Amino acid sequence: MDWNKIGGFLSDLLISLGFRLVAALLLLVVGLRLISWFKKFLKKSPKLDKMDVSVRTFLVSFSSIALYILLVITIASVLGVPATSFITIIASCGVAIGLALQGALSNFAGGIMILLFKPFQVGDYIEASGESGTVEAISVVYTELLTPDNKRVTIPNGTLTNAVIENYTAEKTRRVDLTFNTAYENDVEEVKTLIAQVVAAHPLVLSDPAPIIRLSAHGESALTYDTKVWCKTEDYWAVKFDLTEQVKAAFDRAEVKIPYNQLDVHVKQGE
Repeated sequence: MDWNKIGGFLSDLLISLGFRLVAALLLLVVGLRLISWFKKFLKKSPKLDKMDVSVRTFLVSFSSIALYILLVITIASVLGVPATSFITIIASCGVAIGLALQGALSNFAGGIMILLFKPFQVGDYIEASGESGTVEAISVVYTELLTPDNKRVTIPNGTLTNAVIENYTAEKTRRVDLTFNTAYENDVEEVKTLIAQVVAAHPLVLSDPAPIIRLSAHGESALTYDTKVWCKTEDYWAVKFDLTEQVKAAFDRAEVKIPYNQLDVHVKQGE
């Protein structure tokens, strides 16, 4: 046995492996830096600024995942793992990975559906799957909402695509629906006039479509008036709260009675 040849072979092998390890480490460091730089470039690119915010967020997220996978394959090739073998291993594991990641794949498909059909966009206020808030980001697998009380809620995209979504800010205007109850002894036309005056005086209420103020129900102890007015979407809550307070004040000034639940008991004396 020629120990010199064996020693030379082992020496060459170790040197080759050493170079490969060094090259792989350098590639890893450089690759991670380039991916980080590319993500920042995508986020700040003037061309991407023209894109919808939802599409831009999704593109950055998807590109990051694709680049990380490409980096892993490249490092494996540098270490001596044949690319074909590496791809074959990935393909053979694909079924198992697919079964294990059914939820993630469903969420990924859901993200694409959201971007294609746009039931909502970043900045919209939505309600879905029992949660409501402003859409902060739409990533590859989930959507982030910021609730009015400043909680961040993460909802899987797959869940959103199978849920009923209410988008409160998709349109420029919204209708504010209010109901007011008064006692039966109050004059109906007087009550309607008081409400109409309050509505007409509010600067945020739109005149077109015209407000609707009608007697809608004869309750057990009160008459119910439905009031429907339109306003800009961003003014919805201001109009709702203002009209509720101002109508009550107008009723007080005009001495319009607001009934309370009451029970009349009739006592029949025995003979």
